[in-house]
Amino acid sequence: MLCVHYQYPFFKRLIVMLMLVKPLAFVGSIAVILMLSACSHSASEKSITQLDETHSEDSFKSQKNEPQRNKSKNNTSDRLNIVSPDWGNAATLTAMGHAPIATGDVRVWDRWVGSPKLPASITDLGIRYQPNAELVAQLPVDMVIDNYFYEHARNLYGDVPAESVMFAAKGEIATWADYTEPTRELGVLIDNPKMAEDYILQSEKEIQLASQQFQKRYPKAKKFAVVQFADANNMRMYVDNSLFKVALDKMNKELVVLGEGNQWGFVPIRMGDLAQLDDETCLLIIDPLSPITKAEIKDSLVWQRLGYGADRCMAELPPVWIYGGMSSLVSLAHNLSEVSLKGGATL
Repeated sequence: MLCVHYQYPFFKRLIVMLMLVKPLAFVGSIAVILMLSACSHSASEKSITQLDETHSEDSFKSQKNEPQRNKSKNNTSDRLNIVSPDWGNAATLTAMGHAPIATGDVRVWDRWVGSPKLPASITDLGIRYQPNAELVAQLPVDMVIDNYFYEHARNLYGDVPAESVMFAAKGEIATWADYTEPTRELGVLIDNPKMAEDYILQSEKEIQLASQQFQKRYPKAKKFAVVQFADANNMRMYVDNSLFKVALDKMNKELVVLGEGNQWGFVPIRMGDLAQLDDETCLLIIDPLSPITKAEIKDSLVWQRLGYGADRCMAELPPVWIYGGMSSLVSLAHNLSEVSLKGGATL
């Protein structure tokens, strides 16, 4: 049936005439009005529906043309979530101001690394060499930073990108560049090169300040040998391709060694080998050193004959991560500036 709009003037006049001339016909006019109203209502609904469909289509086009934000699927901020099972990278990132969200063996960090302190929010991956796979799967990781020692575990992180950064001497003698270059690599990886540069400059200033403080306290102490005890008779002596060479050079001190070290920067020696050091060399013992081992060393006749702490200079230093990066250099310098030397001609 054809629907005609009831508001046309013709239909208005017709309805009035029916009411005046033929009241009975008025009933029929009511039916016409209702029918025309229904047509009008149907037309209105159709218009509204078309309007909604047009709005939805425009909205879809608007959303489709809107530029998408380039954000990580795991991270809604610009800060990358880094995981590093390697303590050297984890410590340097933390000292820089971009701590990783997870590293390994957190429970013994203070015993072997000391400084910097890890944030309370950091996740312990378990054993560094073999992280907990179930725990790794729950972490919102954007990037893994490790080195060749941990590459076997990269499959645990799925398709998360992994990068290798290694703090180690590139030659027989460690240099300052062997520690600044990897630090800059970290800055690039976290998309913040300035943070790395600022940290390098700040680290150099802190080492220089520590050197001045130490020189003021012990102006006669010039030469140092650095060891770490494995037991009461066996130890590692750190040599020219270790971080101790770099730190002491920066503090205008000399590192005394007995032989050429391995790729890890040390040579294994026995207690009796320390007799080869001259009386001007101060022996630095790096913690951790267990109370039992310390007691056994004290009771050793060889140790007593060597005279460290009496005729010869010695000191026990807080832990510093031997295979660490820039943060280990700074920690060592701080530790040395605050240490109390015992024995010899240094007092």
